Amino acid sequence: MTWRVPLKEIENFYDSKTQALLHRYGPGPRVHYHAGIFDQLDPLDTSPDILKKGIVASQERLLEHAAKVWNASSTLCGEILDAGCGLGGGSLFWAQNFGAQVTAVTIASSHIPLITKFAAQAGVSSQVSPFAYNVVEFPGYNRFDAAVAFESVCHMPRQALFQRMAELLRPGGRFFIADYFFEQPQYEAVWREHWYSPLGSFHEYLVAAQEAGFQQETFEDTSLQTAHFWAMSAVLVQAEARQKEQSTAKIEEALQPHRMTREGLINGGLRHALMSFVNENN
Repeated sequence: MTWRVPLKEIENFYDSKTQALLHRYGPGPRVHYHAGIFDQLDPLDTSPDILKKGIVASQERLLEHAAKVWNASSTLCGEILDAGCGLGGGSLFWAQNFGAQVTAVTIASSHIPLITKFAAQAGVSSQVSPFAYNVVEFPGYNRFDAAVAFESVCHMPRQALFQRMAELLRPGGRFFIADYFFEQPQYEAVWREHWYSPLGSFHEYLVAAQEAGFQQETFEDTSLQTAHFWAMSAVLVQAEARQKEQSTAKIEEALQPHRMTREGLINGGLRHALMSFVNENN
């Protein structure tokens, strides 16, 4: 199996980001590292603390929206795999709101004690089991009713991942994905360089799914709804950089990926979408 970005680099990236993620998206217990949705753009000329609260609220709204699109009350209420769970915010969401038994898998070992702590704070310790693992090699067969990957598949070898999901999911089990997909190559380049995420195209995902015995079930484009998130994120990055008294050049370097992502979501060069696939293997 070929990782487009070496696995160790991805692991080191997320281990190194842990404290920054807690600062920006914490304090928890549900801490997310993914986009959010806004019906309209919140005021930008406000304090970093208010910006953070708005961003965290938008991340929760994206999960709530995905839950409706994916009919989570009947599809994400059993034994599920959170593939690339980060700090476990999504895992806690499925456990608290839908009674799911969640196996939370992250590539970053530093996340495990934090997920354990957050699950205890949320009162779902018995429902959330965290593991530090390369999810493409996670062991077992016919273990899960569903798997969910929130902006994590962009890091993984798609063909190998779908093949492994075909083995881990029970027949008829669903694989739910929220992620970014490139239409123009410059957006794949910026994501690979800044977030160690070699984005794929829709076609790549569909081919990988079909080869592994999955049938696409749902699709919803959320590009424009997530574009506002990146405007908010850019303003917060700028405010944090100024608090640290970083140079103008350093601030611009940090802002460019956020601005480009928003630009791509608006002009169609980059897309964000919610998808689901059904495991048709017997």
